[in-house]
Order: sequence, then structure tokens, then C-alpha cells
Amino acid sequence: MTKSTGILLVSHVKEVAEGLTRLLDQVAGDVTIKTAGGSEDGGIGTSFDLIAETLESFEEKTIFCFFDLGSAQMNLEMAIETSDKDVQLMKTAFIEGAYTGASLLQAEVDPDEISRQLKKLVIKD
Repeated sequence: MTKSTGILLVSHVKEVAEGLTRLLDQVAGDVTIKTAGGSEDGGIGTSFDLIAETLESFEEKTIFCFFDLGSAQMNLEMAIETSDKDVQLMKTAFIEGAYTGASLLQAEVDPDEISRQLKKLVIKD
């Protein structure tokens, strides 16, 4: 498996993002999954700096980003603007979308096809 695509999980609660990573590791152990959960001081919220730093830490060129709530989307959008990565912002249900994306990446489905399939799961546009 070539590692050209990774997954970034952004949640208002660090433990939520980490728990989802544990779930995804069961179906996508070969996929790079990173989290940017909570605020910089460990509280509830999201942090542009934490998201941007985590996004840039990927070796992979393409990153699928999943988020839980509105301000996570806002901070992700700002971080994407500052990144040279090919970032796909997925507006799907957080758990279901990330699970589907991770399992398809593990099965070595083409990232463009994964994007097409995830469009069926969009809940927020």
C-alpha cells in the first residue's frame, strides 16, 4: 500500500478525536490518521494553530479532513488556505464519513473515487 493519502480528524474534544482514531485503526491500520482535538490548553474547542500544525505534519500529499462542528470547519478552512497539501474537506457525518473514508483508503480505492463516494454522505454543504 502506498501512503499518498492520510486522514485528519478535527473535534472540539481531544478524546473524541482520539477515540475515533482507535475505531478507524481497526479497519485501516495502514492509513495515517492524525488528530487535532480540543483547544491548545486542552479545553473544549478548536485551534487554528493546532489544526495547521497537524495538517503540515503529514508526509502524505493528499489529506481527507473530517470535523465535528461548525467552528472546526471554519478553522480547517483557514488552515487549508495556508497549506500546500491537496486537502479534501469532507462535510459528512464525522464518524460515518471518517470510517468510510478510512476503510476505502485501506482497500486502496483511488482517492478521487473515495471523494465521489463520500459525496453521498454529505450532511452539511
